[in-house]
Amino acid sequence: MTLANQITIGRLLLVPVFGILALRYGRSVEAGAPDESLRWWALAVFVAASVSDGIDGWIARRFNQRSRFGAFMDPLADKALLLTALVVLTAVDWGPDDWRLPLWFAALVIGREAVILGGIAILQITNRHVRIAPHWTGKMCTFTLMFTLGWVMLKVVPFSPTWPSLVTAVFLVWSMVVYIREGARQLREGGLRLKAEE
Repeated sequence: MTLANQITIGRLLLVPVFGILALRYGRSVEAGAPDESLRWWALAVFVAASVSDGIDGWIARRFNQRSRFGAFMDPLADKALLLTALVVLTAVDWGPDDWRLPLWFAALVIGREAVILGGIAILQITNRHVRIAPHWTGKMCTFTLMFTLGWVMLKVVPFSPTWPSLVTAVFLVWSMVVYIREGARQLREGGLRLKAEE
């Protein structure tokens, strides 16, 4: 197994560690005695897992360690980390006055992922070939989502997590529309190609 793949698996193994630490911190907040060491440990694990995403990708490209296993596991580990953080930071308070992500925000993120994955499945069934090109709105989604998660975990600015969630929501909806339109275009092209071959 390549070093890049080992790092990817390591990131996947860090996901439940982060989840347990984050939940335990949330419970300490609910009990009225926040254990800040748990919060910092959860944040450190989250940052380490996030940074490892760039490291395994760089190693895979630099040392020609690309593999089908890595191409499958890398996005799986990324989604597992982000969705775990999203669910935990929505389910438990990380501070007073409902310091958590809004439920509508979690539903929007999960809904977007479901729509995009469903669209890819439809394209693969009908066209057997999907051309996935990252769009800048998708990259902004990732950036703003990480920023919003950090906003909740760091608790540096005393404004409600609803505000960064609203900004992120704009990019979530925008990118979803972009990907839906691109999927529809590929679906039309696939239909025209099939007709031409008949």
